[in-house]
Amino acid sequence: MRKIAILLAMVAMLGVAAGCGNKPTASPPDNGTESDAALSSGAQQSDLQSGEVQKPDNDAATTGDPDAATQETTTEKLTIQLYFTDSDLMELKQKPREIEYSADRSKYESAFEALQKADDGLLSLWEKVVLNTVKFEETSGQLNLDISLPDEARLGAGGESLALEALKNTMFQFDEVKQIELTLDGQQVESLMGHVDLEHPMSR
Repeated sequence: MRKIAILLAMVAMLGVAAGCGNKPTASPPDNGTESDAALSSGAQQSDLQSGEVQKPDNDAATTGDPDAATQETTTEKLTIQLYFTDSDLMELKQKPREIEYSADRSKYESAFEALQKADDGLLSLWEKVVLNTVKFEETSGQLNLDISLPDEARLGAGGESLALEALKNTMFQFDEVKQIELTLDGQQVESLMGHVDLEHPMSR
């Protein structure tokens, strides 16, 4: 009987031990999954924030520079009289011509260049002259023109006289021009081509 009691006690202890060994353990929290979810959520928020900061300014891209239109140069037109001569260089012939000018290109420069291009059948007395600078002084009404004279631009006495007359008639059309200071390569000269005295300045 004692042996039987001991065996039963051992069996009972084994059963208890076996039961304890098979007891399911609590699963640890899936930290990896929660961490991944947290990282994913954080990344999405970061992307959204980054997207808001880096979003292109479509309004600025489409409209561009608001001052671009005002920066464009406005061109104006004016009809003036130009003075040329015939092949005999005997007298001046008056011809109307429309010129264009702007803030970057004065009407005096445009008028001078138009004076260099004669109509058919006429000759320009200034065709081969090089215009270096043009400057108008508003306070005195003086128009300063500096030119260069290549050898082929030089004329005889009659041609030189007509050339100066053509220049004065052209530029004095502008009411604000009271006098013209004509210089050769930046210097005042007694005669432009060696035949006619040159006034400094030429007045109306």
